[in-house]
Amino acid sequence: MIGVAPYDEDSGKHRGERHTKGGRRWVRNAIYMPCVGAATLNNQVLKAFYQRLIANGKKPKVALIACMRKLIVILNTLIARRQKWDPRRYVLS
Repeated sequence: MIGVAPYDEDSGKHRGERHTKGGRRWVRNAIYMPCVGAATLNNQVLKAFYQRLIANGKKPKVALIACMRKLIVILNTLIARRQKWDPRRYVLS
């Protein structure tokens, strides 16, 4: 619902580029900058995930969007389970 899931532009044998689109733009914009700080500076879980994607050859913007998606999934899980953030619950690899 936020629009960070990849959307393919494939047709037959043609394989197009992947884009993120749809969803609620204002939520996506609100999560972008906090994710930049979390993925590159502060949050050890997202930082390790971001660095692993960069090491595997992903472009920085693609890796950042993947971090946004991971953060959204984590937040949805925390809300559904009524839990607080605990970095020990997530693998740093």
